[in-house]
Amino acid sequence: MPLLLLIYLFAEPLKAAFGPEVGVFILIVLVIGGFRWMRVERLVRAQFLSLREKEFVEAARALGATTTRQVWRHIPPNALGPVIVAGTIDVAAAIIAESHPVVPGLGLPARHPHLGTHPCSTARTMDIASHWAVFRAWPSFWRC
Repeated sequence: MPLLLLIYLFAEPLKAAFGPEVGVFILIVLVIGGFRWMRVERLVRAQFLSLREKEFVEAARALGATTTRQVWRHIPPNALGPVIVAGTIDVAAAIIAESHPVVPGLGLPARHPHLGTHPCSTARTMDIASHWAVFRAWPSFWRC
């Protein structure tokens, strides 16, 4: 699990340099962002390579459109749909990945609101409203 390993290795130096909250926040954002962009990049590249062989791009090429015009005017509007879907799914995966470091104690402190604190904060209200535990802990347990 490279996410937890990288956070474990670099948590203490960043805490010493930026403080406990800011250092861990910077680390989590950099690690999640550094590992999440590659899938979307592959999707964008595959879409561009696929769309450059389509009929509407060949028609634009036959009508004399330059390569720059093809790349900026014809291909991106058609490649945008799958990229938006992948980005939406990736944002949800990044939110869930943010709650992973909380379990071994490497994430943000408990006083900062994030998905990893929901199961802990629900434990106080289990005797009053036990249904809250199911709905608040579900995103954290879904990742397992």
